Amino acid sequence: MSRLFERVTVVGVGLIGGSLAGAMRAAGLAGEVVGFGRGEANLETARARGLVDRATRDPAAAAAGADAIVLAVPHGSYAAVAAALRPHAPAGALLTDVGSVKAMPVAALERAWAGRGPVVGAHPIAGSEASGAGAARLDLFRDRPCIVTPTATTDPDALGRVRALWTALGARVEEMPPAVHDELLARASHLPHLVAYALTAAVGAGTADGRAAIDYVGTGFRDTTRIAASASQLWADIALANAPALASALAEFRAVLGRLGAMVDAGDGPGLATALEEACALRRRLGRES
Repeated sequence: MSRLFERVTVVGVGLIGGSLAGAMRAAGLAGEVVGFGRGEANLETARARGLVDRATRDPAAAAAGADAIVLAVPHGSYAAVAAALRPHAPAGALLTDVGSVKAMPVAALERAWAGRGPVVGAHPIAGSEASGAGAARLDLFRDRPCIVTPTATTDPDALGRVRALWTALGARVEEMPPAVHDELLARASHLPHLVAYALTAAVGAGTADGRAAIDYVGTGFRDTTRIAASASQLWADIALANAPALASALAEFRAVLGRLGAMVDAGDGPGLATALEEACALRRRLGRES
């Protein structure tokens, strides 16, 4: 496959960043892939697994000569990382990301990178509750959606290169405005994570006759709350970065939960059965399409 970049720096070589780095190397999309991060042990894992050509904790060494930089770190770190890399990045260096919130983070990157190079927001919808370079997979993005979120100031050539990167990795690329992305992902991803954490906490606090309810959970509970094993700091960062859209999604969920609770309180068996069947039909359709 033809080379898209001469040198790409991936900031944060965890599950997503490490998978991206390794997949780019395997596909020959970059002449050199550099890993940049804070944790020496994780960087060494990335080196040992061949996810990166070299790794560094020095921002000058990370940014030097990079024609593309990918941020795979929490949104709250974007401004500081961009500020640390900017003095050392070549003029015209493309800055992109893999974050699951786009509106405010991309706007912040456009301000921080103004005059240095183009900015293109991207979000591959892939991952798991695992984390770190040890969890990286070269096929993580294959047949998965990747949303790119151009703004009014996005450079068309840079947008084309980011689209080409994700397409080359097997992702299904779609474009949409950052705010639309955030409204959709608040409901499709961010809300489910908070609900899983909340359900785990609620059951964990439950007791009956001195017995802890958490000691009696089965596979249904484990399946429903699997994503509550995800990195808590990461998801706190995501929730705060997408707070307005997530607040609306939480209100919608509370309304649905309230309707179900009212049916239980009223002993409305037919109404409850109908509501559950409607949800069941939605879930069966999702299963057929996945």
